[in-house]
Amino acid sequence: MEFEEQVVALVAEICQDDVIKENPNIDLFESGLLDSFGTVELLVQIEERFGITVPITEFDRDTWNTPIKIAKRLADLK
Repeated sequence: MEFEEQVVALVAEICQDDVIKENPNIDLFESGLLDSFGTVELLVQIEERFGITVPITEFDRDTWNTPIKIAKRLADLK
């Protein structure tokens, strides 16, 4: 599985909604799929699964609002 697919799958798992796999450009915050608690869980899982540490201070909703953007940002941090 490609990295982007792994990230999208992780986001879908955290949000508990497969709509994310169908539409990886969905705005997670506007749609109510991801809240602050989910964001923290996502960052913990990213570190555990991919070994990428993302400081909460660098987590900007405009940059991290869709699964595709999250995957691209993480690829840059790898």
